Formats: sequence, structure tokens, C-alpha cells
Amino acid sequence: MKPTSEQLLASISQTGMIPVFNHKELEVAKAVLDAAYTAGIRVFEFTNRQNNALEVFKGLKIYAEKYKDMYLGIGTIFTVQQVKEYLYADADFIVSPALIPEVAKYCQMKGVFWVPGCATVTEVFQAQKLGAVLVKAFPGNLLGVDFIKAVLSVMPGLKIMPTGGVEPTEENLQEWFRAGVTCVGMGSQLIKKDLLQDKKYDELNEKFTQTISIIKNINQKTEKS
Repeated sequence: MKPTSEQLLASISQTGMIPVFNHKELEVAKAVLDAAYTAGIRVFEFTNRQNNALEVFKGLKIYAEKYKDMYLGIGTIFTVQQVKEYLYADADFIVSPALIPEVAKYCQMKGVFWVPGCATVTEVFQAQKLGAVLVKAFPGNLLGVDFIKAVLSVMPGLKIMPTGGVEPTEENLQEWFRAGVTCVGMGSQLIKKDLLQDKKYDELNEKFTQTISIIKNINQKTEKS
């Protein structure tokens, strides 16, 4: 049974972040997943960006079965056919870089948590009409915190996640969370290529842990203010 929106949002809120990752080698993907899980991450997005992404995802999903409370989803999804393939591979949720109505409707029909990429107020509005409970602001580095503030000023109940260019620093994360984001999606800024090349997974684990701690502290300060 697929996790509910409530279950996924609860897990995301624990850390305030979703790692966004892809690699052509399954063993590397396993090591990154291990580093993320031991740091406290429970929602992880693998992305459909390599020719063998589906095969790697299948292996990673089987490997992740040892983590009973880890939700593993797939990103960079553009078509219903891709949704079908990854749901057959037991993906827990679907993320798209764009607002794609047919993908939304299929995920709704299957009861699957779906996160669309949006870059305008119109797209955000349409995404909500199509049933999205979490919207991805993409590309985050181009839209910026002012976009978040503007959208939330007219849609105050919106749950929004910037992805693309989000940095694992206190200064950058503070800007996003003070603007009102629910969580952030973090890829290459967090999971550095040099750490993967040198197999420095302990350092990656520390990076995950530090980032979670920064977000937690920011959120605690925001709640008190």
C-alpha cells in the first residue's frame, strides 16, 4: 500500500528537506541512501535522469526495504508511461519538474502522492485544483524567495518546496524558511560530486546531519518569534 499524503508530509516535516539524487551506479546510490537514513532522513527522491535510472531505482527500492520507515520516490517524471513504470517498481511518490495534467490525473486515480513543478501563480493554482498537496517551486534559484512570499501572500495555506540551487548553509536556508516554505529539495549543492568520487560517505552523512540541524534550529526560532 502506498503511503498517504499525511504520512509523507509528516515524514518530510521531521527534517524539512528531501534529498534529490541520481547516479548510474547502484552501489553508490545505496551508500548515499544509507548516509541519508542514518542522518535522520525518511523521504528520498531518486531522479529519472540516466539511461539506466529505472534499473538503478529497482535495485535501490529493494535495498531500501531494510528501512521500514523510508519513503523512496522518483523525480524528473514527464509522462504517464514513466509513472506506470516506476509505480510498477514500487515508487512511493512521484515528482515532476513541470505541471503535467495527465500525470496528475493518473496519480490521483492511483492514490499516489504527486508533487508538480510550478513557476507561476497560475500553475500553482492549477496544481491545487488537480489535487497537489505539496508544490515544487522550480527552478528555485531563478524564482527566489520573493516568488515564495508572493505566492503565499495570496495562497497562505500552500505547502511549497523550492528545488534547484538551494544551498545547505544557514544563511540560504534561513531565507527560504523565513519566506514560508514547508521544506526544501536539495541535490548537487548538498550531495557533492567530489564526496561521491572519493567515497567519503561519512562526510556526506555529516553534511546531511548538519543540514537537518540547521533547518530544525531555523524552524524553532521561527515558531518562537
